[in-house]
Amino acid sequence: MWPLWLLASLLALSQALPFEQKAFWDFTLDDGLPMLNDEEASGADSTSGIPDLDALPPTFSAMCPFGCHCHLRVVQCSDLGLKAVPKEISPDTTLLDLQNNDISELRKDDFKGLQHLYALVLVNNKISKIHAKAFSPLRKLQKLYISKNHLVEIPPNLPSSLAELRIHDNRIRKVPKGVFSGLRNMNCIEMGGNPLENSGFEPGAFDGLKLNYLRISEAKLTGIPKDLPETLNELHLDHNKIQAIELEDLLRYSKLYRWARGPSGCHGTPAPRGLWAQPHQPVLLWPFSISHPPLHRLGLGHNQIRMIENGSLSFLPTLRELHLDNNKLSRVPAGLPDLKLLQVVYLHTNNITKVGVNDFCPVGFGVKRAYYNGISLFNNPVPYWEVQPATFRCVTDRLAIQFGNYKK
Repeated sequence: MWPLWLLASLLALSQALPFEQKAFWDFTLDDGLPMLNDEEASGADSTSGIPDLDALPPTFSAMCPFGCHCHLRVVQCSDLGLKAVPKEISPDTTLLDLQNNDISELRKDDFKGLQHLYALVLVNNKISKIHAKAFSPLRKLQKLYISKNHLVEIPPNLPSSLAELRIHDNRIRKVPKGVFSGLRNMNCIEMGGNPLENSGFEPGAFDGLKLNYLRISEAKLTGIPKDLPETLNELHLDHNKIQAIELEDLLRYSKLYRWARGPSGCHGTPAPRGLWAQPHQPVLLWPFSISHPPLHRLGLGHNQIRMIENGSLSFLPTLRELHLDNNKLSRVPAGLPDLKLLQVVYLHTNNITKVGVNDFCPVGFGVKRAYYNGISLFNNPVPYWEVQPATFRCVTDRLAIQFGNYKK
C-alpha cells in the first residue's frame, strides 16, 4: 500500500502547476483585461515569449540557497538581508526574487548557469556597481526589475532577449547613445524617479528601440525629450517641470504604423487608473505597415504647462486618453474636437476660466467617431453656470463630466 501511495503522490506533484507568487504577478493584470503574450507585444520570435513552464520536466533538486523558498522553478530570496547574490541556485530557475535585500554589487559570475531565467527581481537593494558581464549568462531573460537602487547609469550589456526594463528610482542622470543597442525585443521601459534632465538624453539614445511603453515621470524634464521612439503606444511624462508643448514636440508621432485592438500598458504594469474605467486600447504590432499612428495615451499631468501651441495635438489623431491635470493652463487646449478617437481628457486643477461651446465637440453631427466617457474639469476657476449644455453634446452621459471646485 505504501508504494502505491508514494507513486500517486509523485504523479500528482509532477502535474502540479508552477508556483504563482501572488504579490509579484498581480500587477500583470491591466484593469482586468487579459495580457498579451510577449510574442504579440514585442515582436520577438516564438522562443522569446512567456516560457511554457509545464513543458520543462519538473525538478526536485535539493539546490536551494539557505533561507530562501524554492518551488519548482521559482526561487524567492527576498527580505533576508543578503549582501550578495546567493549561490546554489538551480540552473532551471525561471524566476529569481532578490528584492528587499542589501546587495550592493552584481559580480561577473553571480548568475552563472541560469540560462533559463525569465524574470529577475532586484528591487530595493543597494546596487551601485554591475560587472560588464554580469548578465551574460541570462540568454532568455525578458523581465529585469532593478528599481530603487543606487545606480548612476543604465546597466551595460543588457541581454538581447530583454522585453521589459524597470529602473526607476535610481540616480541615473544620463542616457548615452548606444546603451540600448541590440535590444530588438524591448517593448517597455520604466525609468521615472531618476534625476534626468533633457540634456541627459544623448542624441540617438533610443535608436533601434521599438518601444510601445515609456515612462519618465518624477524627473527634471523641462520639455518633451527629443528622439523618443516613434513606435510608442503610451508616453508618460507626469510629475516633471514641462512648461509648454510646441509643434515639433509631437510631430514624430504622426508617422504611420500598423495597430490592433488589445490591452494597453506595459507588461507587468497596469495602465494608469483614472476616474473612469477604460475600454480596450490600440496596441502596436510588429512588423510595421502603414495604417495608423500608434500613440493613444499621453500623460503630462503634474507639470507646469501654460501653453499648448495650436496644431500640436493634430499630430495625434488616434489619441484616446490625454492627461493634462495639475498644470497651469488658462484655457481648454485647441484641437480636441478634431481628435476623433479621444475618449478621456483630464484637465482638473488648472487655471481654466472659460469653457467654450465648441472646445470639446466638433460642429455638426457624425464627425466624432468615439464619444467621450470622461472629462474632468473640477478645481478650475470656471463659472460653471455659464457653461452651455451643448458643450458636452458628444459625451456619453452627464456622469462622465467632473465639474465643481472640490479636490479629490
